[in-house]
Parts: sequence; C-alpha cells; structure tokens
Amino acid sequence: MQDDSQVKTHYNAIIQYLYSTAPMFQQKGKSAYKEGLETTYALDELFHHPHTAYRTIHVAGTNGKGSVSSLLAATLTAAGYKVGLYTSPHLVDFRERIRINGEMISMEKVIDFVEKNKMLIEELQPSFFEITTAMAFQYFQQQEVDWAVIEVGLGGRLDCTNIIMPELSIITNISLDHTDLLGDTLEKIAAEKAGIIKVATPIVIGETQTETTDIFTKRARQMQAPIYFADQATVTYKPECELKGYYQEKNTQTACVAIDLLRSAGVNISEEAQVNGFANVCKLSGLRGRWQTLSTKPLIICDTGHNEGGYKFLSEQIKNQTCKQLRIVFGMVSDKKRDHVLAMLPQNAIYYFTQAQIPRAFPADALQKEAEAYGLNGQCYATVKEALEAAKSDASNDDFIFIGGSNFIVAEIL
Repeated sequence: MQDDSQVKTHYNAIIQYLYSTAPMFQQKGKSAYKEGLETTYALDELFHHPHTAYRTIHVAGTNGKGSVSSLLAATLTAAGYKVGLYTSPHLVDFRERIRINGEMISMEKVIDFVEKNKMLIEELQPSFFEITTAMAFQYFQQQEVDWAVIEVGLGGRLDCTNIIMPELSIITNISLDHTDLLGDTLEKIAAEKAGIIKVATPIVIGETQTETTDIFTKRARQMQAPIYFADQATVTYKPECELKGYYQEKNTQTACVAIDLLRSAGVNISEEAQVNGFANVCKLSGLRGRWQTLSTKPLIICDTGHNEGGYKFLSEQIKNQTCKQLRIVFGMVSDKKRDHVLAMLPQNAIYYFTQAQIPRAFPADALQKEAEAYGLNGQCYATVKEALEAAKSDASNDDFIFIGGSNFIVAEIL
C-alpha cells in the first residue's frame, strides 16, 4: 500500500506521461488537435462501450457549456441521483475533469487507468482528450452512475464525446472561437456544433441567433429531433442561482428548460432539488472560476471568460462595479481573437498585463502594445502572480481587482 506522498508522486508522474505522450490542446493549441473519430471508436470498442451503461446529457456551445453542465449535474445530484460530470479544461488539477456528485476521481483511479492501458495508448496514439474521455466513460461505468453530464471538448461533430446517445442535447450559444479549427463564421461554427443533434433526441438551443437558427432547425428536422429555443421558452420554475455573472442569466434559463424537458420525460426532479442544485452548484458540481470572489477588501474577482461572447457580458459587469479604482490583471492566449475583447474593456482601469506559463500564452509586452491602441494602459508583468501582487499592493480597500482574459490566468491564481 502506497502512502499519500507516494501516491501523489506516482500520480504526478502519470500526468506528465500523459502530457508528453499525448499533447494537450489547452497547452499546445492546434498542433494537439486530432481530426476524426477513428481512434475514439477503436477505444470505445476496446472498453466495450461504457457510456451505454448510464443515461447521458450532452452539452456543446461556445460559452456557458461548463456552467450549464454544472447546473444540471448539481440539480440531478440534489434530486438523489449518482451523477458523473465530465468537463474541460481543468483549472488546477487534471482530476477536476472527471467528477461524481462533485467529487473528483481519485489519484489512484487515474494511475490505475493509465498503467493498465499504457500499451494501448502507445499503440493507438490517442490525443490527450481521447484518453481522458475514455477514462471518464469507463470510470462512470465502474462507479455505476445513474446519469453523466458530458461537456463537448471542441466543436461537436468531430468531438470524441460525440459517440454517446444522450437523452437530451444542448447547444448553449455560438460565438467566434477556435476559428482556425471550426470555421471563421458563426454559420460554420454552428454547423460543427449541430453535429451533436441525434435522431429523435430533444435539442435545447440556449440562444436564438439570426445566423444560426436555420442551421439548427434544419439539422433537427433532418434528425426528427424536437427542438427548443431556451430564450423563447417559458419555464415552470427558475430558482435563485449561486452563480452571479451577468452571462449566467442565459445559462440558468437554458438549464431550467433542460430540467423541464427531463421532468416531462419522467425524470424525478422536485422543485426543492432544483432550488438546492442552483443554490449550491459550486459545491455539488465542483465548478470554479465563474465570477468567483477571492477577497473582499479590496474586492478581487476572477472569471474564466476568454472570448468575445464572454466579454460582451463580463465587460458590462466589470464597468458596473462601484469602486474607487478599477484594476485589471489581464492575459490572453495567442490563438484567440484579441481585438474584439480589447475593444470592450473599460478605459478607466489600470491594467496589469501578464501571461500564463504555457506555450500558447500571448506575450504580455505584445498584449500591452495591442491594448494601448484601444486606450487601455498599464504595466507588464512576467508572471500572473507578480501581476496580482502589484495590483494588490497598489490597491486600497475600496478598489476592485478583476483577473481574467484566459482560463490559464485564472488557473494560476487558483
């Protein structure tokens, strides 16, 4: 029997092995993306289709899919079900990706899976996400979950989660992101995400958007799938939600429509369970980094929003904070459209430009130059920690410090 420190050392070595064997998209970007589902199907065959052992909900979309997935998982958990939740990317620990009733998969289970399947991994050479998906699906089967809420990694049609046959599919919204892989228009991106719509399976679309509505409606018709636009629906019940970002209004509406559909399909979810699930979503699902308060004097909030769709709401919420001085610790990754985000940020803030410690990070000095063109001024810092320390030492108790721009900036703070 290994003691805790041995397990941790072994686990860290296993995670390093995964990163080096199968490059992680979050770290490397496009070069780690693997087109096609051949390997996914091969793995699924070898593991005897574990995802068929439980009921699933499939969640795609540009923004909000993590929040919607977490709201559904938390509500089902509060209703007494054993619920698997598979999301990405992780912020601090790889195990955040695979949870049951809010609890992360154990280090031992991760070690066990990789050790047992090393030969298979080296022979098939799956991507990092393919290995992780296979691990999640098998773990949920072994732990005999009732439900699993599965968040799409990227796109939809060719995402390796797209082998499941869910009870319900959800596409939260469409905004310009990963344009180098999914297409450079909302229509092209929508066509990729519409790939998760399955035969006769209800599909909830979070937002009605002129450019994408026809694409979803047409695909749903082809698949004989009942389609529901959440922002046009009347929900039976909408409880108070723990998540306080402005953008969560749309996510809670989408989750409520999904819950109503599950109820009408005979799934036992009481109003009390929904109240509990929404009020305790972070605890019941393990969600972090969504308009999360880190300190109150000065008020420090971080958020993982990282694209135009996210900042449409975040910039509004940041501007509406009452404070003496607004300070923003900010960094982005190099493959995101920065101009749209920078154009929305407040000019009356003092900026602390920085970069995460990953190859995809956009250099802080280059970001500072780009930001100046939008009237955003501040200093550069080599690390996120240094940037936050500087912001804190400059701040009075009445100031507001916002940390964001990328998942990785938030991850390093958390």
